[in-house]
Amino acid sequence: MIRGALLTLTIALAAGLGVSSTFAQTPPNTVALQPSPAIPGVIAGGTMPEVVIKGLTSSDDPLWVPGVGLLFSESQANRIVRLDEHDQPVTFLGDLLNPLGMTFDAEGQLISIQTKPGSMGPRVVWPKGKERIIADNYQGKAFGRPNDIVADLKGGLYFTDPMGSAVYYVPRGGAIVRVVEEGIKSPNGLQLSHDEKTLYINDTQGLNIYAFDVQPDGRLANRRVFATYTGRDMSLPPGAPPVSRADGLVTDNDGRLYALTDSGIEVLSPTGQHLGAIPVWCITRRCQNLAFGGPDKNIMYVAGGGTLVRIPMLSRGFSGRAK
Repeated sequence: MIRGALLTLTIALAAGLGVSSTFAQTPPNTVALQPSPAIPGVIAGGTMPEVVIKGLTSSDDPLWVPGVGLLFSESQANRIVRLDEHDQPVTFLGDLLNPLGMTFDAEGQLISIQTKPGSMGPRVVWPKGKERIIADNYQGKAFGRPNDIVADLKGGLYFTDPMGSAVYYVPRGGAIVRVVEEGIKSPNGLQLSHDEKTLYINDTQGLNIYAFDVQPDGRLANRRVFATYTGRDMSLPPGAPPVSRADGLVTDNDGRLYALTDSGIEVLSPTGQHLGAIPVWCITRRCQNLAFGGPDKNIMYVAGGGTLVRIPMLSRGFSGRAK
């Protein structure tokens, strides 16, 4: 279902586009590049990240669309950007409201989290004529500042609200439900397992990634620590509780999980074993989100701080959905 929807989306988009950490914080407007250690089946030793773009007002949540290329959010410029064939950023969708996380649903609609005060929440922003607000409040109360989002194959959406310490689910045609309201201080990056029986959630202000069992109605049960990250925010004052600043989360075709933390990209096995970390930094701060891309989904794109970085991988992104 999702492959057919993405194929339809690819054809329509292509027709309408026309011409086309572990290392110290770096000084402003610079990017720290380090070779990666070898992680078997994931990345070859010595692989260097490549800076594709720097100097944008912001950058977040890359997403690969076959036949179209890479999209990512430039929240401060109120637009979604496409990386053109010359590796230049061009506006794909403008006049948005500080967009952050985005996803494609099973029908091929592009859904983007908007974060401008007074207009926060997920919206369908493409295709033209289908724009609509999916949710802008919970029980009459505005969201804190939603961030990441993932769609399931049933037509539902999960999204996080780090400032509200909450995770929400919007079932297809149903009312929004708060599925996490305690136990995670700052829920941020999230991802579904391949069979969609498990939802993984990062805690930016903690050290752990959590796993939940997905119930038939989309609600969550059996919260547990899936793994503890090695990344630590070294800018905190002495004596402050340690935090990993875990953010974006993605899975590969073999079920491994990749998360951005202050160690770079931490790689976890399908059972939560720590496999290693790929060093990466996005201009004065840790990066914010990541996605597999390229025709074979073997390029890791990483965005944050107005920067876009790509890294050639041995592993390949999950083929069952866009991200």
